[in-house]
Amino acid sequence: MTQTPPMPQEADLIYDVAIVGGGPSGATAADDLARAGHRVLLLDRAGRIKPCGGAIPPRAIRDFAIPPSQIVARIACARMVAPSDTSVDMPIDDGYVGMVDREHFDEWLRVRAADAGAHRMTGTFERFERDPDGTARLQIRPKDGGPLTSIRARMVIGADGANSSLARAAMPDSKRPPFVFAYHEIVRVPAEASARYDAKRCDVIYQGRISPDFYGWVFPHGETASIGTGSAHKGFSLKDAVARLRSDTGLDGAETIRREGAPIPMKPMKKWDNGRDVLLAGDAAGVVAPASGEGIYYAMLCGRLAGEAVQLALRTGDARALATARKRFMADHGRVFWILGLLQWIWYRNDKRREQFVKLCRNPDVQKLTWDSYMNKELVRGKFMAHVRVFFNDLSHLLGMAR
Repeated sequence: MTQTPPMPQEADLIYDVAIVGGGPSGATAADDLARAGHRVLLLDRAGRIKPCGGAIPPRAIRDFAIPPSQIVARIACARMVAPSDTSVDMPIDDGYVGMVDREHFDEWLRVRAADAGAHRMTGTFERFERDPDGTARLQIRPKDGGPLTSIRARMVIGADGANSSLARAAMPDSKRPPFVFAYHEIVRVPAEASARYDAKRCDVIYQGRISPDFYGWVFPHGETASIGTGSAHKGFSLKDAVARLRSDTGLDGAETIRREGAPIPMKPMKKWDNGRDVLLAGDAAGVVAPASGEGIYYAMLCGRLAGEAVQLALRTGDARALATARKRFMADHGRVFWILGLLQWIWYRNDKRREQFVKLCRNPDVQKLTWDSYMNKELVRGKFMAHVRVFFNDLSHLLGMAR
């Protein structure tokens, strides 16, 4: 593991950028900014792992130079499971979906950023203040519980999750986006796993008993698997739902390695910056795809765009440059997020709708467009008639006319 040099004395240094949160978004921003020659602090809490299925598309592997060593499984198919237990397989004709284990993947990203020159610090952000000259000052509680450490920074990126402490401190008027609470258990897959479990297939379960408003999942991670669910209903027991999923998959007796829960935002925030020196990224900015809950690629992209916006602001002295991160992200992905949000609103409302939704997934055009868009992270153009067929197929299922 990379050895971090001693913390510079605050009298000797103002960081160009302090990044709060070392997940995929914060670590990506730190890596890019350090490689560009900036003085970067990357602050992260040790031992905090977000519940996540761990899926990353080929676009993420290409764009962010993710090595094969981080891919713990290669998925060739997704199985959609309806409330009636009928299922539809959606095979990937060309390529695969990579799976990562967030415990190791996030740390690899942080080490990469440190190797590029970012200064790592393990601790917890506690207060946001300003010096008399207006410079941002962060008060940080070190991991060992010692006295607060004070650092200064010309720019600050908040990548500390959906309940961002930095956003609450530095942007108190910002309204948090809607979210679901996700919970999963990482289990060790037995050598003789049940026939209901396939190490090369992701199972997505659309059943009210597993989630009344979202979905459950069983995602292979090589020797382990992520089994989880999410819901915005406060009274719904996520742990009981995961226990049912484990039983359904034949993994109820498997060793449980760890359990994790966290809120997952379902809509990008309307404003990501304070107009001065603070910019949000990743879950703190709300960039998790509605309906699918996919977040790793979007978090890393958001971190990259945040880093580029901060560089522009530092170079020009114009804080308005911070707003370019959101503008660029929404220009490329806002339409997809809107479509996915509409899909979730229409199809996830009850089991009758979920049953129709899984039937819809049998359509070859739906499967083709879904995988093309997911793998390449862009709306497929030039296939007008396929889009028309999908639209009318969606409508017939919604109105109950399809059989």
